[in-house]
Amino acid sequence: MSGAWTDFRRMRDLLGLSGWRVAVSIGWGVLALGSGLALAGLAAWLIARAWEMPPVLDLSVAVVAVRALGISRGLCRYLERLATHDVALRAMTTARTGVYTALARADIWTPRSRSDTESAGAQEDPTRLRRGDLLTRIVDDIDDLGALVVRAVVPIAVAVVLSVAAVAVLAVVSVSAAVILALALAVAGIFAPWLSARAAREAELAVRADRAEFTAAAMTVLDHAPELRVAGRLDPALGTAAAASRRAVQAEDRAAAHSAWAAAATPISIGVSVLGALLIGIVLYGGAGVARMPAGSLQSVSPGAITPMAMAVLVLLPLSAFEAVGVLPAAAQALTRGRAALRRITSAEEANDVRTQQDRLRELPALPAGRRIAVLGPSGAGKTTLLMAWAGLFDTPRPGVTFFAEDAHLFGTTVLENLRVARGDVTEDEARAALHAVGAGDWLDSLPEGLRTDLIGGAAAVSGGQRRRILLARALLSPARVLLLDEPTEHLEADTGAHLLRALLDDTSGLVAPDRTVVVVTHQLPPDHRADTVVQVALDGRIAIHPTITRLTSDFASRENTLPTGGSTR
Repeated sequence: MSGAWTDFRRMRDLLGLSGWRVAVSIGWGVLALGSGLALAGLAAWLIARAWEMPPVLDLSVAVVAVRALGISRGLCRYLERLATHDVALRAMTTARTGVYTALARADIWTPRSRSDTESAGAQEDPTRLRRGDLLTRIVDDIDDLGALVVRAVVPIAVAVVLSVAAVAVLAVVSVSAAVILALALAVAGIFAPWLSARAAREAELAVRADRAEFTAAAMTVLDHAPELRVAGRLDPALGTAAAASRRAVQAEDRAAAHSAWAAAATPISIGVSVLGALLIGIVLYGGAGVARMPAGSLQSVSPGAITPMAMAVLVLLPLSAFEAVGVLPAAAQALTRGRAALRRITSAEEANDVRTQQDRLRELPALPAGRRIAVLGPSGAGKTTLLMAWAGLFDTPRPGVTFFAEDAHLFGTTVLENLRVARGDVTEDEARAALHAVGAGDWLDSLPEGLRTDLIGGAAAVSGGQRRRILLARALLSPARVLLLDEPTEHLEADTGAHLLRALLDDTSGLVAPDRTVVVVTHQLPPDHRADTVVQVALDGRIAIHPTITRLTSDFASRENTLPTGGSTR
């Protein structure tokens, strides 16, 4: 229990929840469902009283009140949705800011081998996740935390208030019926959510382990089926994916059984409560004192007897009382997912790469002298980490030095606005010139609205080569004096990419101003490049800097991704 309270306090701090905003949301929720509860009770009284055929004026107040409660229920529900989502969106913004700031300081960006990211424990250890996988998981986890306000915090608070109110109102009519309602509400509001939370935990384990393993194995088969077939490893890869899928389905089936019992608990509780109230009402109705009751009263003057109006309220009120607790199983699942998301976020924020002390404390060299610098090395050697260190992303960002990642985001907006990410005052002429300079002029001219064309879906709207050209144009338009470009010509045709590399590494080409420094990570350095410094990063972390005259070419690309032949690998 202490662990749960610790998690809740941590969630509150991470989300930066405003107490009064949450209280307003809960207040509107209580008014919305309270209007429904009052509407059910008043409507039951009105139906039974009208059966006695009193003068119409005796019912006028009740009729107007029913109309008012019907209107207020919808209005308060709308206001509760507005207030709750306002709190949730503010909380998610606060959480993203805090988490991304913490991640920037966390030791999860050191180089790692391919085997590290594909092992079974990679899903548990944030230091062993691919950057894309880590980003996707963090985004989903923050969404799960933000959903707590809408799906858990407010519904639970409203359910507690309305349950107490319903039991108190029913106790006025019959204490026995109130006890039965309280027990039924406890089953629907405590036992059912507990089962639901257990099912959510089991489903979480299935998704986190077996389902993640199945997804990774399936993507490997889909992406590399020809290579696996040539290497004779396609059938084992398919068997691995199928086995992981079976384990995930079995775990999800077990979780579904608990979910089914949790879903059944609420209607069973409603039936028991209504049946108990009906039986108690039958026993009490017509008892001593009914003839002496005042006309239209809810309860008899003499204890032990109830009026027709009280009988109707006794039976119909429990039906509305369960509306508040009906969402608690889903709230319990949201809490379970939120706690799991909190643990993953915390582990990412506090992550330390403990593989070797030497790797973690290795001193990276300062940015070497020179205006045009090429960085070479095999995949996983740490070229991207080196650029990020030169940009100061692990401590204090360096003014005028900007790192441009190879997988930088393209937004679902216009081409021009995507270029303005680097500099907000980029003009259309500057944007057009930059795109033409990187070889995207023909593509730009083919767009129906030119720079004003929306890239629907962001990167999904363009090819890999077009995306690289847009990102390179964005970098050229930035005000930074030092451009750190991570593989800017990948996914381009060989000749086109080589031409762009020559231009980037030549301070007389006119592509980049001579007084700006350009650092390029690449696997395909042309033999006739004009770089004045070449940095080589070895797989074991050793870094060699070759200034000025040296002209080095890279053969790393030709040596990577070799298929296994026979019983050995290279």
